[in-house]
Amino acid sequence: MNIQEYIESGVLEEYCMGALPEEEQSFVIQMSLLYPEVKQELTHIELALEKLANANAVAPSAALKHSILTSLGFVDGLDLENLPTINKDADHQLWLEALKHLIPAETNEDLFCYELRNNNLITQTLVVSKVNIPVETHEDVIESFLILKGICECTVGNEVFRLSTGDFIEIPLHINHDIRILTPYVVAVLQHQTV
Repeated sequence: MNIQEYIESGVLEEYCMGALPEEEQSFVIQMSLLYPEVKQELTHIELALEKLANANAVAPSAALKHSILTSLGFVDGLDLENLPTINKDADHQLWLEALKHLIPAETNEDLFCYELRNNNLITQTLVVSKVNIPVETHEDVIESFLILKGICECTVGNEVFRLSTGDFIEIPLHINHDIRILTPYVVAVLQHQTV
C-alpha cells in the first residue's frame, strides 16, 4: 500500500468528520498506529478542523443560552435576593419571568417604581412608565436600562436610540438624555451604578 496515496485519498478527512462506517474507522486507527505519517496527518486535519470551527463559531444568544441551561437543570431563575447587574448580555426573558409578580396588571399611575436592589454601589428599580422622562444628566452614577416590554426612544446627547423588548442601553456620565415612550407603556429595569 502506498501510504502517501492513502493520506491523499480523503479518507482521513472523512474519519475526522465522523463520515466513515465503523469498519473503515477501525482501519484508519490501525493505519495511524502503524504509520507515524498517517498519525501526523490525522493530527494536522483535526487541528485544522478545530481552527475552522472556532473561526466560524457563533455564541448563542443570552435567551437561547438560558433556555438550554434551564432545560438541563442548571438555572432556576433569578434570585431576587441576589440580583446580577444588567448589561448588554442580560436575558430580558429571565428578568421578566422573575419580576412578573411585581409588574402591575393595570396601574393608574403614570410612573410605577419598585426598588429591587439598593446597596452602596448599585440601585436597581423595576419601572413601568406611561410618560416620557425629561432631560437629565448624571454626574456620579452610570444609568442603564434593560427593556422588558414596550418601545421607547432614548436621546443621548445628539444620538437617538430606539429601544424595544430585550434592548439594553448604558448612558455615559455628564451627557444629557431623555426618554420618549412610544407604546402605551414601557416596563424596564433601571440601574444606577455609583462611580
